[in-house]
Amino acid sequence: MKSVIQSSLEDGKAQDVVTIDLHGKTDIADCMIIATGTSAKHASVLADKLIKKIKDVDPYAISSTEGLTEGNWVIVDTGDVIIHIFKAEYREIYNLEKMWAVTMPEAAELALV
Repeated sequence: MKSVIQSSLEDGKAQDVVTIDLHGKTDIADCMIIATGTSAKHASVLADKLIKKIKDVDPYAISSTEGLTEGNWVIVDTGDVIIHIFKAEYREIYNLEKMWAVTMPEAAELALV
C-alpha cells in the first residue's frame, strides 16, 4: 500500500514527500506519509486521486478522511498508513516531522520534567 500511496503523490506532483516510520513510537499506524500541495485545491486533488487509487487496490482500506473540502490539511487514514497532505503554510505551522521525530522514551522523560 505504501508504494501505491507514494506513486500517487509523485504522479500528482506533490512536494516534499516524507515517510516517517512509526514503529516503536505509536500503535496508531505503521508509518505516516506527509506531502505538500501547492495550493488548497492541489492538496484536495492529490487526496482525491490518492483515495481513488487506494480504493482500486483495496475498496475497504480507507478508514477515514478529513479536510478534503478545505484542502489546507487533508488526512487519509488507511489504518496501516496515515497520509497528511498540507498546504505549505499549514505544514510549517504543524511541523509533524519534528513532532514525530521524538522517540517515545525521550517523550516520556520530557513529560516527567
